[in-house]
Amino acid sequence: MKRKITLLFLIFCVKLFTANVSVPHFFSDNMVLQRDAEIPIWGFAKPNETVTVAFKNQIRKTVADASGNWKVLLNKEKFGGPFELKISGENEIILKNILIGDVWLCSGQSNMEWNLAQSDGFHNELSQQNFPLIRHIKINKSINTFPQKNIEQTEWKVADATTIGDFSGVAYFFAKKMFLETKVPIGLINSSWGGTNIETWIPGEGFENSDDFKNMISKMPKISVDSLLNLSSASKIANIEKNQKIKIKDFNGLEFLKNNFDETNLAEIKQPKAWEEQGYEGLDGTVWLRKTINLTEEDLDGSAKLYLSKIDDEDITYFNGIQVGSTNGYDVNRIYEIPKNLLKIGKNVIVIKVTDNGGGGGIWGDSENLKLITSKNTLSLAGNWKIAVEKILNKISENEFPDLAYNAMIAPLVPFQIKGILWYQGESNIDRAVEYKTSFPLLIKSWRGKFGKDLPFYFVQLASFAISGNNSNQGNSWAELREAQTNTLKVKNTGMVVTTDIGNPRDIHPTNKKSVGERLADLALKNGNISPVFNNFKIQKDEISVGFKPDLNLKTSDDSGIVKGFEIAGNDKIFYPALAKLVKNRVMVSSESVKNPVAVRFGWKGDASESNLFTVQNLPVSPFRTDNFPLTTEDVYYQINLK
Repeated sequence: MKRKITLLFLIFCVKLFTANVSVPHFFSDNMVLQRDAEIPIWGFAKPNETVTVAFKNQIRKTVADASGNWKVLLNKEKFGGPFELKISGENEIILKNILIGDVWLCSGQSNMEWNLAQSDGFHNELSQQNFPLIRHIKINKSINTFPQKNIEQTEWKVADATTIGDFSGVAYFFAKKMFLETKVPIGLINSSWGGTNIETWIPGEGFENSDDFKNMISKMPKISVDSLLNLSSASKIANIEKNQKIKIKDFNGLEFLKNNFDETNLAEIKQPKAWEEQGYEGLDGTVWLRKTINLTEEDLDGSAKLYLSKIDDEDITYFNGIQVGSTNGYDVNRIYEIPKNLLKIGKNVIVIKVTDNGGGGGIWGDSENLKLITSKNTLSLAGNWKIAVEKILNKISENEFPDLAYNAMIAPLVPFQIKGILWYQGESNIDRAVEYKTSFPLLIKSWRGKFGKDLPFYFVQLASFAISGNNSNQGNSWAELREAQTNTLKVKNTGMVVTTDIGNPRDIHPTNKKSVGERLADLALKNGNISPVFNNFKIQKDEISVGFKPDLNLKTSDDSGIVKGFEIAGNDKIFYPALAKLVKNRVMVSSESVKNPVAVRFGWKGDASESNLFTVQNLPVSPFRTDNFPLTTEDVYYQINLK
């Protein structure tokens, strides 16, 4: 046995001191390298090992540094392929079927991650020709507190009927149009993560160099993920127990279910709304929600229906201590039947045991869909609910701290050469929409600092989605985020796709990814197919004239000349629905209720799908406002919550 152990130790030592030459995992068969730019190839080896890279007629040699890192630069190449890439040291790597073309980094949250198999037109794509010159690589989800040199194991895939279902839907349709019009191979690096906020994608040094964020990032400890997990868990537990006045370990679900449970010391949160936005940042685990309602005798004439909108992620729901339903799925509407025999005159208690596995947690969706309908009445359940935490998951959420996703999913790609960046994100930042005017340009600046100055950066404005706030007087964070996105067009070499017409007001994940991808391709191809944005306004007695840029030919989609979606206000800042007419590419806005108008808003709501102002190329005009009145998300900032 002793001899066997010694032999194993010697084998280990041999492997340790003869480390194979290797490359990061995104260097694989089928990859695409960027045309018309120097091509960096890099990797790892034994310290001081000589490494040779051969590609086409180019050969480069280098020596690994004391840490085992090496890099070479190949000369620019025209598009074409397939080719082989050979990397040699004390071992040899041969990567096959390599193309030279245009590489696009595709990032953001779920609407970028949303795969083709879940998108409209998927089966039609399966029946068409394959596109072997389109390639896609999915960067696996991961976080880290320090910039990493490698990603988790993955590989490039060639577009065919067996693979495209896993491609990003938006990115696939973008690539298809780009290839059909240019005949240049297209590589797609899909580094996206559903539910992520923008802060997790911004490098720490970007925050440090920003006057707006350097105070925030100074509170981020420079420690390992494991150490941060321990610190975060202790902080969460302390914060939760301070709120609910009971120890997590002492929580008793059976007692909590009882109608006579003493809930006096429990904290309250508003529902529907993610609890992360209400003082429970980074909370993933098992949480109990409790709501007491009163019923009258007439409510007991028959059974009732309990509407719980959507719950992230799983629920077990009880009515007066009896389970009435259970559902797994963050985007599924909950409707549970309440038998007549469970209803009581007076006090009734609804309890929901929620299990949140990551990202947002709690009841979310429309307030109107959170209600109890009895045989006679409709009782709204929106508002304050009691909350008690049973346990927290021993993990760090990708949104809990800044730059976590960047470090693990973007930093390892640097300094790979790319053609440009496609970005579809914002839904997870609506509660900090005004701050997005600062954070979004910071992301662009930071990424360009890594991948190339003034790289094209094309992004998608939030689609139509029905959230609370149906007009400007109620306020709407979705509209405010759209404004922040439009404001980012001030950054050089950016472009925005407007999607108010192709979303689904009842689904935060609209499945029409083809139109989104093709509109992004139009930006990249410089086809001139862009959506106009607000440019100027003129007050003319009792009406306001609004102009747009670029000055394109406009129409109403119903050819009526009457534009829907406009509101107008006077000095009292109260908005009224407006009569809006299209006259020579300007919109004339007025209302009998506003004699001395000062401000106009257009599409200022989550669901802006009624807006019918389009270019003659059938692209919608972006929502906007002419005023600088206070917004609902002002003074809401991203924070690091460690105590």
